[in-house]
Amino acid sequence: MAKLDPLGRPRPEQAELDPSFYGFSEADLDRRFSTRTIRGASRLTLRQILSRMQNTYCRSIGVQFMHIDSLEVKNWLTDRMEGTENRVVLTKEEQIRILRRLTDAVLFEEFLRKKFLGAKSFSLEGSESLIPLLDLALTKATEQGVREVVIGMAHRGRLNVLRNILHKGPREIFREFDDPDPERFIGQGDVKYHKGFESEWVTAEGKTAHVSLCFNPSHLEFVNPVVLGRLRARQDLLGDRERERGLCVVIHGDAAFAGEGIVQETLNLSQLPGYEVGGTLHVVLNNQIGFTTSPEEARSTTYATDVAKMLQSPIFHVNGEDPEAVAQVVRLALDFRRTFRRDVVIDMYGYRRHGHNEGDEPAFTQPLLYRRIRERRTTRQGYLEHLMKLGEVTQAEADAIEVRIRDLFERELAAARSITYEAPEDRPQALSRGFFGGPEKFAEEVDTAVEAARLKALLARMAEVPEGFTPHRTLLRLLAGRREMAEGGRPLDWAAAEALAFVTLAAEGHRVRLSGQDCQRGTFSHRHSVLHDAETGARHYTLAGLVEGQAAVEIVNSPLSEAGVLGFEYGYSLEAPESLVLWEAQFGDFVNAAQVIVDQFVAGGEDKWKWFSGLVMLLPHGFEGMGPEHSSARLERMLSLAAEENLQIVNLTTPAQLFHCLRRQALRPWRKPLVVMSPKSLLRHPRVVSPLADLAGGSFARILPDAGGPRRAGRILLCSGKIAYDLEERRAKLARDDVAILRVEQLYPLPETVLEAALAPYDAGIPAVWVQEEPVNNGPWPHFGLRFGGSLIGRHRRNRCRSNSGFRKSASPSARSSSAAG
Repeated sequence: MAKLDPLGRPRPEQAELDPSFYGFSEADLDRRFSTRTIRGASRLTLRQILSRMQNTYCRSIGVQFMHIDSLEVKNWLTDRMEGTENRVVLTKEEQIRILRRLTDAVLFEEFLRKKFLGAKSFSLEGSESLIPLLDLALTKATEQGVREVVIGMAHRGRLNVLRNILHKGPREIFREFDDPDPERFIGQGDVKYHKGFESEWVTAEGKTAHVSLCFNPSHLEFVNPVVLGRLRARQDLLGDRERERGLCVVIHGDAAFAGEGIVQETLNLSQLPGYEVGGTLHVVLNNQIGFTTSPEEARSTTYATDVAKMLQSPIFHVNGEDPEAVAQVVRLALDFRRTFRRDVVIDMYGYRRHGHNEGDEPAFTQPLLYRRIRERRTTRQGYLEHLMKLGEVTQAEADAIEVRIRDLFERELAAARSITYEAPEDRPQALSRGFFGGPEKFAEEVDTAVEAARLKALLARMAEVPEGFTPHRTLLRLLAGRREMAEGGRPLDWAAAEALAFVTLAAEGHRVRLSGQDCQRGTFSHRHSVLHDAETGARHYTLAGLVEGQAAVEIVNSPLSEAGVLGFEYGYSLEAPESLVLWEAQFGDFVNAAQVIVDQFVAGGEDKWKWFSGLVMLLPHGFEGMGPEHSSARLERMLSLAAEENLQIVNLTTPAQLFHCLRRQALRPWRKPLVVMSPKSLLRHPRVVSPLADLAGGSFARILPDAGGPRRAGRILLCSGKIAYDLEERRAKLARDDVAILRVEQLYPLPETVLEAALAPYDAGIPAVWVQEEPVNNGPWPHFGLRFGGSLIGRHRRNRCRSNSGFRKSASPSARSSSAAG
C-alpha cells in the first residue's frame, strides 16, 4: 500500500489490508480497542489505529521487518517508527541543505549533458536523492563516532558521487571528458566512471571521517566483498575490535541486487566473526528496470531486495521523490546499524531518466514507461515547491543557489581547458607507506633466512598444548613430529615450513591472515593450526602467542564461497600491505568460481587503478586421479593473465622454497599478487622435506638445479611442480645419468637471464625438453612455449623446447582414474 513509485503506477491490492476482510464495517471505525502493541495511548479508535498505521507504513516509506526472529529487534523498530509515524522533523537549515544537495546533483548532470554532447556519464537523473541520502548518512555516521568510510558502487551516478560527496574537483572530471592527452593512458588506466577517490568528510561540528570510494570494474556487484575487506583491514589495523569506527556503504542497482549471486555471498559474510565489519549500509538505487529488462522478466521475487531477507535486518523501501522520507530512513537505518551491528537495506525507488547510457534509446523497449518519465519534473523542483509552500525558502534564494553552482562549473570548465592546467598527481596510497609496484627490477632481494635456534624454539612452542588439553590421539603424532623437528631428529615437512613462515613474520611484526574453506585444519588434514580438545571441544590456536608482542596470526574457516571470500581478502590486502594476506582454495579448480575477482581485480588492479596488492592465492594443483576438476588449478589461465609483471606465479617443490617464498612476499616492499600452485600428495611425500638448515640459510630460487648436481647430460628436462619427483624416480629406476632435470619454481616473472644461468653448466646444443603432467594445451607449456619454445637465448640458442607431456590436447584437464593420471 505504500506509495513508493515516483511514477505512480498502480500496484495490486491486498485484500487482507482492507478492514472489511476481518469483518469490520464503517460502523466500527469509532469503536475503541486496546493498543498495548502501539506506542502511546492504551486505547484508540479503529479509525485512529488505521490512521497511525497508514501514516507509518503506507505513505512514502514501506518496511519489511517481520521476518526478523528477535522480538527485541522488532519492538525496537516498531517503537521508532510508530512513535513518529515514520516522519522526521527537520530544521530549516536541514531542509535548505537537502535542497542544496539536490541542486548540486541536478545541475551537475545538466552541465555534463550540455557541455559534453553524446558522452557517456551514466547519469544519476531520476535518483538524485542519492546525494542528500549519502550526505545525511555520512554526517550521521560521523556524529556516531565513525572515522573510516568505504563506499562501493557501480557506474550509475558515480561521477555525481565523486563530485558532490567525495568533492573531486569539477575541473578534473571535465578534463577527463575532454581527454586532451590520451597518450598518458595508453595501455593503462580505466574509464572515468570506474575510478575511485579519497577525501575527508567534515561535519558542521568539525568532526571528520576518511571516505574512500572504491574503484569498480564493469562487472556489477563484484566490488561488494572488496569494500568489506578494505574496511575490515582498516578496523584491524586501528584495533577497532568492536567494529564501531568504520562504515561500509554499498550502492546497488535493483536488477543487479536481485540477479548477481555475489550479493548473497557478501550478505552471508556480514555476521561471520572472520569477516564482520559492524554492519553495512546497503542502498539500492531502484530504477525499476535493468538495461532494457523489466522486473517481471528479471526476478521471481516481489521486491528486488528480497534476497536480503536472509539476514535478521530490516529493509526500508522509500520513494526517492520524497527527500524528507529519505532523511527518516537514513536516520533509522544508521541508528539500527549502530545498535545491533547488523547490515541494513534502503531500497530507494526512482527511475532512470535516460537509457542505460546517454546514447541509448529506452523507448524502443519501454515506450509507456518512458512516456511517464518524460513528463516528470526533477525531485529538486518538487521539493522546492514543497518548501516554498511552507514558507521555508523563496524562489530568489533557490535561484541564488543555482547561479552559484552554474558559475562554479563554468569557471572549472575554463580551468580544465586552460593550457596551464596541471593534472593532480595520481599517487598510490601505498607509496606513502614505502610499498610500490611496477617492474621487479626495482625490487631488491631481501634476506628471508631465520637463525636455526629461533626456528627450533618456535617449532617446540607450536608443539605445546595447554595443561589439561586433550588433543585427538592421531594428532599426538603430529605434535611429536614437530618436537622431533625442533630437536633436529627429522627434516621439516610442508606444513611445518608454512607454519614457521607465518610465525616468524608475526614475530617480526607482520600480521598474517589466511582464510579459505576448512583452512584451519587444511583440506588434506595437514595444517591443524587450530586443535580441538577431544573431551571438551575447546580450541587451541597453535600459532598464537608464541612470542611476546607478536602480530596476529589469523586462520579463518570461510563459508563455502569463492568469489565473495577472495574479493574480501583482495580488499583486505590493499589496506594492509605490511601484512601477509592469503586465500586458500579447497581445491585449485575452486578458483574458477572466483574468476571475475582474479581477472578484474587481482590481475588488473594495479594497471587500472594504481592500487597495489600482495595477496597470496594458494591453489592445490596436481594430477593424481581425483577427476578432471580437482586436478587442475588452471595454471595456464593464470599464466595467460600474466603481463607487465602484474603477477607472481610459482609452482614450488620443497618446504624450504615455500618458507622463503612466503617470507619474501611479506618482506619485500614490492607488492604484487602471488599465485602458488600448492601441493596435495606432496604434503606427505617422503622426499618432499627440507632440513632446518635450508630455512636458516639460503633464499628463494626461481629455478632449482638438478638434485644430483651438474652432470654431463645428453638431454635437459625442464619441468615445474610435482612431476619433477616422478621424473627423478623414473631416472633412478632406469639408471639414466645422462638426463638433467631442472625445476622451474617461478614461472612468472622469469627473466631470460635466470633461465640462461640455469642452463649455463650444460654444453650448447644439448636438447632441452619441457615436460609437464597437464595436457599440452594446459599447464605452463602454452606460456613457456610461446616465450622460450622457438629458441633459448644466449649460448643455448640452439636448444629446442617442446612439450613432451605425453598427453595430446584435451578439453578436460585430467583422466578420471589415478592409474591413468599416473
